[in-house]
Amino acid sequence: MAVLRTIVWFFYFFGSLIVLMPRMYKAKRLKEIGDIDGCRRILDYNVHKWMETLMKLAGCKVQVKGLENIPKDRAVVFVANHQSDYDVPITMVYLGAPPAMVAKIETRKIPLVRTWMELLDCIFIDRENPRQAISAMKDAGAILESGRNIVVFPEGTRSRGDHMNPFKTGVFKIPFHAGVPIVPVVIDGSYKIMEANHNLMCPGTVKLTVLPMIETANLDRAAQKALPNQIAQMIAKEKGNC
Repeated sequence: MAVLRTIVWFFYFFGSLIVLMPRMYKAKRLKEIGDIDGCRRILDYNVHKWMETLMKLAGCKVQVKGLENIPKDRAVVFVANHQSDYDVPITMVYLGAPPAMVAKIETRKIPLVRTWMELLDCIFIDRENPRQAISAMKDAGAILESGRNIVVFPEGTRSRGDHMNPFKTGVFKIPFHAGVPIVPVVIDGSYKIMEANHNLMCPGTVKLTVLPMIETANLDRAAQKALPNQIAQMIAKEKGNC
């Protein structure tokens, strides 16, 4: 059953990318002529529906808690732990309108997916190129200034299990420089959908918990330095309570 579910999932993944190409190019044209609202309407509907369907095909159910902690009147940076590839659709679907994301530069090699990510204003980080990383921070600031939220995974890569990798501090410069709040997000159990099953899709339940936001404006350097570890501890503690 897991093998069949996985085959169906991949057929849908790639087939839907092809079917959605006309909408993707329409969104791209709208963005190029400055019709951002029109572009966003296409993105909000199609990205949400596509990723929601991917989760349904995999049997991924999500229990959500703490959505009231997401402010409606200001942009934030969501800081989440990273267990699985499924963390992307989970955060895209359940944290409001599909947010921008900070992703590794290697993600740009995936045809069609790359274009959708660019339309969503995702930020590609080349960790081997410090100069490019500085430029990416400026792009992130502009996205937040426009009112869009951003998701970051400070571990940098999937843990593929229940443990957490150490948080890298670089991505925290985004909220610090922009002076926007951080909203910690706890993902518990997403690795059980695929990574724990030799990359075969198996049904499971994921717990998504949104913790109260943390203001970053006016933090001194010592507080900024301590915050990544403090947030990692908060997420680990909540995950242990899930």
